[in-house]
Amino acid sequence: MMVYAPAVLLFLAFCWRMVRERRRFGNAVLLGLAALCALAAWMYRLLSSGSTSGLVIASSLLALGAVGILVLVCLLFLNGLRMVRKEGRSPSNLLSLMGALCVVGVVALVVTAAVLRTPVMIGVGVAALGLACYLSFLFLSFVVYAFLYGRLRIRRKADYVVVLGSGLLGGTTVPPLLASRLLRAQEVHAQLARRGAAPVLIASGGQGPDEELPESHAMADYLTERGFPADLIEREDRSTTTEENLRFSKAIMEKSDPGYRCVIVTNNYHAFRAALLARRIGVRGQVVGSTTAAYFWPNATIREFAAVLVAYKRTNIAMCLLFVLGGVLAWVAR
Repeated sequence: MMVYAPAVLLFLAFCWRMVRERRRFGNAVLLGLAALCALAAWMYRLLSSGSTSGLVIASSLLALGAVGILVLVCLLFLNGLRMVRKEGRSPSNLLSLMGALCVVGVVALVVTAAVLRTPVMIGVGVAALGLACYLSFLFLSFVVYAFLYGRLRIRRKADYVVVLGSGLLGGTTVPPLLASRLLRAQEVHAQLARRGAAPVLIASGGQGPDEELPESHAMADYLTERGFPADLIEREDRSTTTEENLRFSKAIMEKSDPGYRCVIVTNNYHAFRAALLARRIGVRGQVVGSTTAAYFWPNATIREFAAVLVAYKRTNIAMCLLFVLGGVLAWVAR
């Protein structure tokens, strides 16, 4: 059973870090490493047992992985087409299609390298496979931990509920995406009010170049039209990005109560990245997510993952360079 020791130690480290601070991308990496080590240990035991059943199970797992890649490509491709039909052909709506093409490209490179076995193709294949495995591991870790984070319980008490803006439809109207955040904020506010004093709700969002009024004003109007008390709404109307949403809302909360606690509300695909930003900025609160249309989720999740990669660009660039170096060494050795 010692073969499972690394997985157990990594999982214990993950649990310890979760108790201390759940808003860390390192938590996702630790959980992914624990799962990877556990899978590798299980595969080792199956293959080293020498039994026919062990070999069959191991072969079935490998075959399942290959089928999974094929299914993933098909789903990404279909989702990309649906995004284009429903949301238009902007670059941000093409991420699912681009993801499908990248997977196909890597598979084609690896197969070509295995068939031709020329030094250049082997080097390119090794580098491409290494980069693909690294990014796939990070993406799966991100998705699994984001799912887990979104289901953790929020604090029993909070002084503020902060709703992050997301743009207006036609310059004046709250779109369905933002409406889901506001409705979720109302639910959270009601839950917190039942546990103690009613918190203040901060509608956070400035005015974009194509908007006739600040997002926060439209958000406040949307809430009051549905019976939310106007005297419990604070408007933060200067922000234009998620980071500014959090920074300017933090300033409002600290001015009123330096020891504040808050709950931040956004969409479920955005919750974990917003939590990472909140921790970096020093906002004292966790993030909860509202539901998002199923067709919109894959593309939005890829976009959020790309933003997280950029946030940790130094580490990721260094790792990518290592895989490129591995490809160069494979080329030279060949």
